Amino acid sequence: MAEVGPTPKAAARACRNAIEFNSIPSVSRLVPGGYNNLKLHVKIGSPHPERVDLEECRKIFPYGQAVIEAVEGGLSCGSGIAIDELGDVTDEMVVAIAAVTVGFGDVEKSG
Repeated sequence: MAEVGPTPKAAARACRNAIEFNSIPSVSRLVPGGYNNLKLHVKIGSPHPERVDLEECRKIFPYGQAVIEAVEGGLSCGSGIAIDELGDVTDEMVVAIAAVTVGFGDVEKSG
């Protein structure tokens, strides 16, 4: 399980934000098997990719077969404040970025 802290939260938030305002209403007509047969490749850029909870990120996607990959990226910097009541142990602020590629059939992972 991933370390508790800002990195897993930032990665999950990046995944939600990547799909939040997107809709593919014609999937059920265009993709054999509909939404469940979509192939999703999710690449998450994080300053601490080893701390990304891949299973928690996978839960963000309501359908399809998701391959989740965490790579070095994003941003880590000091926020200037740590709030004990929120569980902060440092003032680290983490920004993660997620890119989602959607396909179907025999989609191969690309670099």
